[in-house]
Amino acid sequence: MTDQPIRVLVADDHPIVRSGIAALLSLADGIEVVGEAANGAEAIALAGEHRPDLVLMDLRMPNPGGDEIDGAAATAQIIAALPGTRVLILTTYETDDHILGAIEAGASGYLLKAAPQDEIVAGVRSVVGGQTVLAPAIAAKLVDRMRQGAAPIPPRLSARELDVLRLVAAGNSNPAIAARLFISEATVKTHLLHAFEKLGVKDRTRAVTLALELGLL
Repeated sequence: MTDQPIRVLVADDHPIVRSGIAALLSLADGIEVVGEAANGAEAIALAGEHRPDLVLMDLRMPNPGGDEIDGAAATAQIIAALPGTRVLILTTYETDDHILGAIEAGASGYLLKAAPQDEIVAGVRSVVGGQTVLAPAIAAKLVDRMRQGAAPIPPRLSARELDVLRLVAAGNSNPAIAARLFISEATVKTHLLHAFEKLGVKDRTRAVTLALELGLL
């Protein structure tokens, strides 16, 4: 660690919660809050602008632009673009799919908002220091899942990616899908490419069939 403060971006859709977290961190020694984001898209944009050491990320955040970019998706994009930035999830959600989705996206830690304030501050410092931080309840869930030998959960597609795949399954072309969803053809192609990548496929037909097999459609 250096004498430079830890630069943190706080992403949470609830203004009061977001400002409370930002105030908590600002009062901690050696931590500087460089920005606040209200949704996944803002988190990605502000991370690119400020290049923080850490993003404290909520999981479920609505995007007023229409395309859902939740905390896990934002985490994956930020880490891909900024390898030096770490992400610590701070959320109220602790179901298995949320936990694994966030960790698979590259998050370095997962804490619950109900955690004591000193635990949150310590988690920020630990993650920036290269450690992985998991709330006790989260660690217990992961251990139980490993012991049970559970199969991996299906990939997490955004609501708009699923909308596009449903229309593909119904036989619609890209221009028709764009018209139905009031988006551009380029955006349709982008959603399809993201869905292909998440599903590990290379074409529309396999994407639809696999999504059906996995119960996503």
